[in-house]
Amino acid sequence: MSSIVFRLIILNFLQFAVWGSYLTCLGQYLGSAGIGADIALFYSVQGLVSIFMPAIIGIIADKWIPAQKMLGLCHLLAAAFMGAAWYYGYTHTELEFAPFFTLYSLSVAFYMPTIALANSTAFKILHSHGKNPVEAFPPIRVLGTVGFIASMWFVNSVYYHEGSFGFTLSESNPFADYRFQYTDMQLLTCAALGLLLGLFCLTLPKCALASRSDRHSFAENFGLSAFRLFSDKRMAIFFIFSMLLGVALQITNGFATTFISSFKGVAEYATTFGANNATLLTSLSQISEAACILLIPFFLKKYGIKKVMLIAMAAWVLRFAFFGLGNPGGGLWLFILSMLVYGVAFDFFNVSGALFVEQETNDSIKSSAQGLFMLMTNGIGASVGTLIAGEIVNAYCSWQTIDGKSYMLGNWQTPWFIFAAYSLVVCILFAILFKYRPIPPVPAADADISKAENTSLEIE
Repeated sequence: MSSIVFRLIILNFLQFAVWGSYLTCLGQYLGSAGIGADIALFYSVQGLVSIFMPAIIGIIADKWIPAQKMLGLCHLLAAAFMGAAWYYGYTHTELEFAPFFTLYSLSVAFYMPTIALANSTAFKILHSHGKNPVEAFPPIRVLGTVGFIASMWFVNSVYYHEGSFGFTLSESNPFADYRFQYTDMQLLTCAALGLLLGLFCLTLPKCALASRSDRHSFAENFGLSAFRLFSDKRMAIFFIFSMLLGVALQITNGFATTFISSFKGVAEYATTFGANNATLLTSLSQISEAACILLIPFFLKKYGIKKVMLIAMAAWVLRFAFFGLGNPGGGLWLFILSMLVYGVAFDFFNVSGALFVEQETNDSIKSSAQGLFMLMTNGIGASVGTLIAGEIVNAYCSWQTIDGKSYMLGNWQTPWFIFAAYSLVVCILFAILFKYRPIPPVPAADADISKAENTSLEIE
């Protein structure tokens, strides 16, 4: 392994370790700190800032500040604001929404652009060192998922109490409720990893600024040129359904661990391993995601893009339904199944959708079209979906204090079944309304001509 590949592995490992330290367990801390009813707002802000911040940071990295320096600066700023959010939480047992949400949102606003910027930085460095990103980057990126999982395991298992650190997975440990997954220490973990990553980015090889001929217009940078794709009925239907499915993306990030940990407030399940290790249990979703990436080429070749997308939508139905049917006792296996189908639900649509956009658009707007796909799914869809999900969950569940500890209790089953029913409706409508016309196989003699003339080869 070359030294540059090793350094990019470190970059990707830390990039997602920063995110994994709080993304799936923030709701548990918010509930214990008195603002659990606002969980949806904290998760929706990730989608809101993703609508504009990546484009703004991308423009700066292209024109004025080299990508690796911009990446480091963003991580340092994100770490500083998250550190400030931690300090506010550390000094306030009960959080006030406005100051804490402001600090958290500023941190997220600088972190979210780094996801795309870390990729572009890695691509530029690989190119400058004579390596093919198509071959070299996937193994590097997989270590990002490993970093996310490692961070989740860390905050699930490590506790801090009165100046002492320790490790436990057992509910019987007297300090189990001081584990980072329940406290503001998850924010300090995020800030520390972000600081380390920001400084590390500043040591990466220099990335050249784009030449004037390579720089894009304002419309191209913000993906506006791709909106003309809505004049094509099929593409319009695809992007609308991308938004509708995007509604499901952040729901379980926002509420899964809060839901699983709520069983600690139910006597029958209070001492079960699952209820007391929600973050560890949820990490199975990320393990599944990493594995399912490897299955995509086989499924695309065998079933085609539309069917793979439908499989993803059906998986979202199962993801939510298994949560509604399961529990951390005898129904733990249903929780585990929910975690395993997440990889199919997330990867199959995101990857096959990106491939569809790649194949159906010409070279002049490919980047903008991919940006539009992300805008509809992770931007508009995820933000709106998280806010609606928050209203639904709050309608059926509320934070209650039992023996001095806070749990979100109530009728969790109904919200999960509502989310499952919604995903099923989207799946059925997509199957009916999205018309997919595969291009007939090209005769061998005409293959070279066809390759040159066609810009929308399809997989089916």
